[in-house]
Amino acid sequence: MKMYVLVILKTGSKRTEDKALLDSLFAGHFSNMKRLVEEKKLTVAGPLENNEKKYRGIFILDVPTVEEAQKIIATDPAVKAKIFDIELYPCYGSAALPLYLKDADRVRKKQM
Repeated sequence: MKMYVLVILKTGSKRTEDKALLDSLFAGHFSNMKRLVEEKKLTVAGPLENNEKKYRGIFILDVPTVEEAQKIIATDPAVKAKIFDIELYPCYGSAALPLYLKDADRVRKKQM
């Protein structure tokens, strides 16, 4: 077991109808996620179905502290723009969790 940080992305406090701005923010959001995967900081990410708490998605960051996770999440353009708000929780998980990425990538390539 080892320490991770669970990030819950929620509908943010800012709203915009500007499609070009939203497209740009989400492109930056996905680009940032890719970078974090390459840096071996982002272990799991995914969207959530609509729910009453307005939770939009999760990340599991391979960092030991909430403070470190806050610095990492601050690099996300959609978080910076308040399109997403966040909740951060320290959590324990399998030390093998980062190995998931290699297998997930292999499965994704087979499906293409």
